[in-house]
Amino acid sequence: MSMKIKELPELERPYEKLEMYGEKALSDAELLAIIIKTGTREKTAVQLAQKLLSLNNTTAENLNYLNTLTIQELMTQKGIGKVKAIQLKAVGEIAVRMFKTSNYKKMVIKFPQDLAKMLMSSMRFKKEEVVKVVVLNNKNEILKIEDVANGTINFVSVPIKDILYEPIRMKAPKFILVHNHPSGDATPSEIDILFTGKLDKAAQEMGLEMMDHIIIGNMKYTSIFTEIALKTNEKGINNKT
Repeated sequence: MSMKIKELPELERPYEKLEMYGEKALSDAELLAIIIKTGTREKTAVQLAQKLLSLNNTTAENLNYLNTLTIQELMTQKGIGKVKAIQLKAVGEIAVRMFKTSNYKKMVIKFPQDLAKMLMSSMRFKKEEVVKVVVLNNKNEILKIEDVANGTINFVSVPIKDILYEPIRMKAPKFILVHNHPSGDATPSEIDILFTGKLDKAAQEMGLEMMDHIIIGNMKYTSIFTEIALKTNEKGINNKT
C-alpha cells in the first residue's frame, strides 16, 4: 500500500504547507508532490518528486528539466504511471502557456531581446529545430508569426522560398527569422551565418528587408545581425527601427 501525503508529519505535508504559508514557501519537490499525490511503498510523494528532480542531466535548471521528458520517459520511474505522467506533462504545458505572449499582433520589435524574450518559453526546450518567420510592417509591428518548419534536424534544409513565402503573400516589407538550438547553446554556427547571408540577399532581390536572424537557446539567444554589426562596427537591428 502506498504512503499518502496525509500520513506524513503535518509540517512535511505540501498541501497544508501551501495553505498555511503560500505556494512560494514550497520547494520544487513539494510542488511536484502535490501533483503526484501518492508515493510508493518505499517512497513518499515528496521523495518520489526529489528522485525525479535528481535525474536532471541536462542544462535545464530545476523544474524546467521535466518539460524535456516524454510521457514514456516519465513512466520509467517507479511510482510514475501513465496518469501521473500525463498530469506532469499537462502542468508543464500550462506553465509554458502562462508565459507565452498570445496577443502579439501590433507588438513593436525595437531590439532583438524583445522577440527573444517573447519566444523563449515556447522554443527553449524543443528537442528538434523549429523555424519561425516573424512578419513585420513598416513600423516594426508584428503582423504574424508563422511556423516554417517543425522537427527539422537542421534548419538550413528549409528552402529559402518557404521562409519568404508568408512575407511575400502578406505584402509585408520586413521579417525576422528565428530558430532554436536544441543543445541550448545559442552560438551561431558558420552554416547559420552563411545561410543568413544567402537569405538576406534573396530577400533583397524580392524587395523585402530581413531585419535579423535570432537563435534561441536555453535562456540565451543570439542576434546574428548584432554579432555581424559588432564585428563590422555597424548598427544592426537597432538601426532599422
